Amino acid sequence: MKIIVDAMGGDNAPQAPVLGAIQANKEYGVDITLVGRGEDILKVLADNGIADLPAGVEIAHASEVVEMCDNPATAFREKKDSSLTVGLNLLKSGAGDAFVSAGSTGALLSGATLVVKRIKGIRRAALAPVVPTGNGGAVLIDCGANAECPPEYLIQFAYMGSYYAEHVLGRPEPKVGLLNIGVEPSKGTSLQTTVYPLLQEAAAQGRINFVGNVEAREAVEGAVDVIVSDGYSGNIFLKTMEGTGLFMAREMKKMFKKNALTMLAAALVSGGLKDFKKLMSADEVGGTALVGISKPVIKAHGSSNALAIQNAVRQASRYVSSGIIESIAENIDQMRLDAGPVKEE
Repeated sequence: MKIIVDAMGGDNAPQAPVLGAIQANKEYGVDITLVGRGEDILKVLADNGIADLPAGVEIAHASEVVEMCDNPATAFREKKDSSLTVGLNLLKSGAGDAFVSAGSTGALLSGATLVVKRIKGIRRAALAPVVPTGNGGAVLIDCGANAECPPEYLIQFAYMGSYYAEHVLGRPEPKVGLLNIGVEPSKGTSLQTTVYPLLQEAAAQGRINFVGNVEAREAVEGAVDVIVSDGYSGNIFLKTMEGTGLFMAREMKKMFKKNALTMLAAALVSGGLKDFKKLMSADEVGGTALVGISKPVIKAHGSSNALAIQNAVRQASRYVSSGIIESIAENIDQMRLDAGPVKEE
């Protein structure tokens, strides 16, 4: 398996992408193609005592970089020799099995959609991070790629999220919930009240395990495996979780540093605190899959360090092996608003 890594994308490029990809090559045995300015990549290696490219690692030179200030809708076209554009074209041509980038989300989404293309029949690709919840994590789809969504988008998100939970997270018959302000079918905007009976019908036909509306609190507690949302609401949900985690971590740190007794208590529970920090760390997750693209594309956080890139590569390799893209393509007829009953085998 070969993973293509954007060596110039992100706040900590090229250091973090290069070192993270090298470590992933060592830990997981995947081949790596580092895309970017060759001289910059080699300098990072030299500065870190790596004289030669490790076995299974190669460089694909790209002279340009898509900056965060560039227009995300056109950057990949205007900078045809950027690491992002070159990397996506390599993926499209079959020179690699997946693409990982910590660069501009908008440019990556636009480039993946127009270069690699969506799965035939999918209206929009969605960002689908796995967020920490009481049941070991849930797929949040969408979390920001599509701020405004007609009902059909959310129907497709529900199916794609269900396939992701099943194939990537290993959840049989994953519970799918529609993010809302209440559990009653009448709650929400016209979007939620329109989508609810459509998902209910899909559940009655045995297509997905839709369990109804889910409030944010219950979603965090682990009520569902898939949280379906428009990108606007999903992004607020995600950012609120991230902010709450950071706030709790700061307050706990202050609490444990209060006096000698609390510092002793901190030492006694240090293992649990480390586990909690790991659970809430975006670096441990690595990245977010662009579900609905015809080949695996993983968006790593813009501030990713080497560990985050390493885990994004791990996530990419898992996504390649999961079979989710094939499942979506095979079941695309069920994901339309006019889909009929499930055909008997």
